Amino acid sequence: MSSSWNSVGLEVLYQVIGWIAFVAWSFSFYPQVVLNYRRKSVVGLNFDFLVLNFTKHSSYLIYNAALFFSPFIQQQYHDKFGDKEMIPVAANDVAFSLHAVALTSFTLYQVFIYERGNQKVSKVCISISAVVWSAAIVCLIVAWPKSNWLWLIDVFNSIQVAMTTVKYIPQ
Repeated sequence: MSSSWNSVGLEVLYQVIGWIAFVAWSFSFYPQVVLNYRRKSVVGLNFDFLVLNFTKHSSYLIYNAALFFSPFIQQQYHDKFGDKEMIPVAANDVAFSLHAVALTSFTLYQVFIYERGNQKVSKVCISISAVVWSAAIVCLIVAWPKSNWLWLIDVFNSIQVAMTTVKYIPQ
């Protein structure tokens, strides 16, 4: 038996709340982008936060898109958790993570084109990012031979959770 909603009302509520969250969180990216544009400067913006945020949202996008779009990974999910369990990613999750990567990338682009003073990304941030992405590549190499894609995207989900905490340390 395939998973499905037992209540149309709950499904509608889930969708409405999901898209409200998408709009609210997506809106949060724009004030910084607009401020940077108006000032033609990124002085005062924490570059470490941006780099760590990019790592976080990229990992989240990989997790969301893979689980949402891949029937193979969805089957691995059902094999692990049972056919009655719903896939824990909705269209609004994919839309948000795609939007977050795009806006974070655009903000990083602004760092390169606008006045930034003597600010730069710290060596600690570069090290953290290098370790995280290197570990992700190692996990990809480990997952590849056995097509253990669910495990791999769980790694990316764990990365995004960890980066959510780490990215606020520079603040």
